[in-house]
Amino acid sequence: MAGRLEGKVCVITGAASGIGAESARLFAEEGARVVGVDLAEGAEGELAIQADVTDEEQVRGMYERTAKEMGRIDVLFNNAGINPTDDSSVVETDLEAWQRVQDVNVKSVFLCCKHGIPHLLEAGGGSVVNTASFVAVLGAAVSQISYTASKGAVLAMSREMGVEFAKRGVRVNALCPGPVNTPLLQELFAKDKKKAQRRLVHLPMGFGEARDIAQGALFLASDESSYVTATTFMVDGGLSGAYVTPEE
Repeated sequence: MAGRLEGKVCVITGAASGIGAESARLFAEEGARVVGVDLAEGAEGELAIQADVTDEEQVRGMYERTAKEMGRIDVLFNNAGINPTDDSSVVETDLEAWQRVQDVNVKSVFLCCKHGIPHLLEAGGGSVVNTASFVAVLGAAVSQISYTASKGAVLAMSREMGVEFAKRGVRVNALCPGPVNTPLLQELFAKDKKKAQRRLVHLPMGFGEARDIAQGALFLASDESSYVTATTFMVDGGLSGAYVTPEE
């Protein structure tokens, strides 16, 4: 069914690559007016904004600019995040690496919700989709302590905001992808094939593609999910239901 986001103004962070870029393209196909935000140049969208989503003034400014140029905001897809290779075991990860991940993965979601949700309320309601991860609910096969903690925080914040704003017309959900074939994962494969292969042990459908996750985000952004809020929305290829991968 085409036009599932017809006329909606959607702000997507992390829109220069991976899940964010694919979601921007899919949302536009479904009729959305997409504002793509990224620290790097080249974000997908009708309006591309280069901004650091860990900086409060830049976050405030990107929403003010969107509202001014687009007239309203209906959807926030807070997708920006990092998963660096120096984030590993709790006994190996240094404080700088820990904090860097927390700033991008947690602080940015806090800031985007803090300054974005008021625009949704002004428009009479809307949808917030926050990218968490399967590691927010399951232990990862490969330790990444700060990333895991950050995605647990995103999941918890999403639940709380979903409850808080339910009666005011704003839905908030946590999108939890399984391992996805994105530049982040490709970088991991290139640097450590053993760790990368470990991620396949309990993954019945194999690695997902960015489009698979974008379709989950589309559902949560659209009115089709009108009675869905404060949820943990798993898009993980069966990972959360599997003990071992069946033999072929």
